[in-house]
Amino acid sequence: MERLSLKEVSKDSKIELLRELGYDSDGEFVLESGKKLLDRYLDVPIKLDNMVILPGSIIILDNNELSLSKYIEEFGDVF
Repeated sequence: MERLSLKEVSKDSKIELLRELGYDSDGEFVLESGKKLLDRYLDVPIKLDNMVILPGSIIILDNNELSLSKYIEEFGDVF
């Protein structure tokens, strides 16, 4: 599976990707059913510019060390 960094992807492309996955964005935050999507481990709103979608999942997280380590703890090393 090829990995793709979202850092260099345009804002419009990120929003289109989110919509394909059943989410949305207000241009700043990731939205689910019109509400800010919270990181499943830290309960902080996920910003569009700092979202990460890990290989083999459609789980969207905030790109930070704690969330990533908790994800690996729960699902195993996908990297």
